[in-house]
Amino acid sequence: MDPSIKQHLTEAVEQKIGEYALIRDAENPQLSIYDKPLPCFGCGIGWFSLLLGFVFPLMWFYATILYFGNYYHKDPRERAGLAASAIAALICTIALIITIAILVF
Repeated sequence: MDPSIKQHLTEAVEQKIGEYALIRDAENPQLSIYDKPLPCFGCGIGWFSLLLGFVFPLMWFYATILYFGNYYHKDPRERAGLAASAIAALICTIALIITIAILVF
């Protein structure tokens, strides 16, 4: 290969065939932190707790504790699922209070 052409090749092209090249953002090196999949089968702890909470409602309260404990600062992708679980825990608590109030009075 002509040396003048080789100097114009990028790092990705210089990789050997069959090898993966890590793509990084030159402006924001922190961007590749969120390339890894979320825990709990890839949907995150919050969404997993929301789904599992329909069978075990205590999971909603566990996710609420994580939400108010700012667990989502470790990975911002967790925030929506944890917030949804906190809302489900609030609705469950209100329904439980109303049910108890009707049965007692």
